[in-house]
Amino acid sequence: MDHPLPWAGPSVSRRYVSHHGYGGEAELFGALDLGTNNCRLMIAAQTAGGFRVVDSFTRTVRLGEGLHHSGRLSDAAMKRTVEALLICAERLERRQVGVFHAVATEACRRAINGRAFIQHAQAEAGFEIHIISGREEASLAVESCANLIHNHRFGLPRGRALLFDIGGGSTEIAWVRSDASSQTESLIGYLSLPVGVVTLAEQFGPVNNMTPARYREMVAYTRDYLLEFENVHRIRSEIKRDQVRLIGTSGTVTTLASLILDLPRYARAAVDGSLLPASSARLAVRKLQDMGLGNIEAHPCIGPDRAPFVLPGCAIFEAIHDIWPMQDIIVADRGLRDGMILRMLRQTSHASRRSARSHSARRFFSTPSFIQATGS
Repeated sequence: MDHPLPWAGPSVSRRYVSHHGYGGEAELFGALDLGTNNCRLMIAAQTAGGFRVVDSFTRTVRLGEGLHHSGRLSDAAMKRTVEALLICAERLERRQVGVFHAVATEACRRAINGRAFIQHAQAEAGFEIHIISGREEASLAVESCANLIHNHRFGLPRGRALLFDIGGGSTEIAWVRSDASSQTESLIGYLSLPVGVVTLAEQFGPVNNMTPARYREMVAYTRDYLLEFENVHRIRSEIKRDQVRLIGTSGTVTTLASLILDLPRYARAAVDGSLLPASSARLAVRKLQDMGLGNIEAHPCIGPDRAPFVLPGCAIFEAIHDIWPMQDIIVADRGLRDGMILRMLRQTSHASRRSARSHSARRFFSTPSFIQATGS
């Protein structure tokens, strides 16, 4: 399946750190997202309208396991993660990926030994891994969802978009200005909550005995983090003026969408870009609460690895929707890897155009006719 490029225009963040090449031609692009719970790799080839995924790898490494209580990455978690990174390195080498970028997020930002672990992981895997800020994380999420922000399929253009990405160790909120005439977007403000599905699950105890009261505590705890951001940006007033699109990109939102669509197994093509009615999403949350952990694990769209984090994710989602109530949520099965690939494509395209212009100028100014004309 081809992934379309965002609409033409300046990217949300023009800062881009250097890539680490694997010696191949720049025909294949690789992006790695090392999160609090998962290690994800995507390898893609450029197409006329965007990119096509040629290989991907995801492993639940639980890098941030126990981080909330200890403040450190555990030896077992680091070992699991390095094993996954070595698999990624082998795939990159086998595919001869030409342009590659790897990032680490909240677990490595927060852990006392996060930077030391990254140095060790780089030495083992043989490629650079950059710990990015919450702002950069939000910018990459916006980058991956740019064509959803401007898509006319979701109704009349809106001047604002609110994007949320519920992760393992943190949740990123991006408040975006959208220009329909130029099909561009820019970041007005962002919020990186130190609240994710893993940290919330650890803080509020075992999810196999999640009482309604404890669930409400998780919602209230998360909601408190959002109030200051609302007080600064007054997003509710823009919602009342019907000027906002709400976009959710996370496993929580895609899970709710798959439940509402009653999919026999998860299908990205059916979920990505779908419109999730908020009333239906709330009903799906109540259904998950009633199912219990065993039934959540057995669900074909969830599975045992993700099951413990579904209800904490739902609590974060409900807190977001409590503060910013909208009738519909645009569902995006996209993440940092998509944003990185799109940014690399743009950077490569710009570099190619500059090189072509420079080459053309050198050819022009060295032609004999030009020399003769100026020398006469």
